[in-house]
Amino acid sequence: MLIFAIVTSVILIVSLIADRKKTWLGIKKGAMMFINLLPSLLLILALVAVALALLPKEVMEKILGEESGFWGYFSAAVLGSISLIPGFIAYPLSGVLIKNGVSYPVIAVFITTLMMVGVLTLPLERKYFGWKVAIMRNLLSLIGALAIGITIGFLWSVI
Repeated sequence: MLIFAIVTSVILIVSLIADRKKTWLGIKKGAMMFINLLPSLLLILALVAVALALLPKEVMEKILGEESGFWGYFSAAVLGSISLIPGFIAYPLSGVLIKNGVSYPVIAVFITTLMMVGVLTLPLERKYFGWKVAIMRNLLSLIGALAIGITIGFLWSVI
């Protein structure tokens, strides 16, 4: 993380030297984008924190842990398919879930469906591609996510 901060600072200084006006304009636009995103970001983080606080670790392990079997994959696929969580929140959230006993294959299904399957965005997708293409894409993505989870589960048990 420190390296990332150092590289970003160096690039920012180089940009300020190259064109101070454009750099400040970019910083202002970025800050406004962050401020506009902040309410939904905080809401998602609050909901996740409440869910983690209310669900005991044992329950989470039972539903999404190593021993959950097919239902763990299914639960993760449903949660991932209906969630609208950006990747930069999903990955740290997955780390927290792993610490709370959720298995890696289930996390793989959750993140894959989160990024590839969009139940809530289906009407918008239908508008541009039609029902047939939208549903086919989502179904194939769901099957792919389950296949990825099963493959990781197999590799995880073999290695």
